[in-house]
Amino acid sequence: MEKPNIKFNLTVSVIKEGRQYIAYSPALDLSTCGKNEKEARKNFVEIVDIFFEELIKKGTLEKVLVGLGWQKLRAQWMPPAVISTDTQSFCVPA
Repeated sequence: MEKPNIKFNLTVSVIKEGRQYIAYSPALDLSTCGKNEKEARKNFVEIVDIFFEELIKKGTLEKVLVGLGWQKLRAQWMPPAVISTDTQSFCVPA
């Protein structure tokens, strides 16, 4: 008998760093890259699959997700909510 899928929504940011595009999600503290935005997003889907596969295989799914701020509500895992994102200016001594 197959286990049910874990379904959730994640905030994924894509930034350009030189010639690479980086896809990152704070809810998993996980990132990957690609030569363009589409490839970075595709690679992110793959790395999330591998990440969860390994957590389940090692029996550490609950421990890791709780450590990342996730909550289990009615048998469903919920990632921490991103409240806002913005750009702030800083001036630090150099």
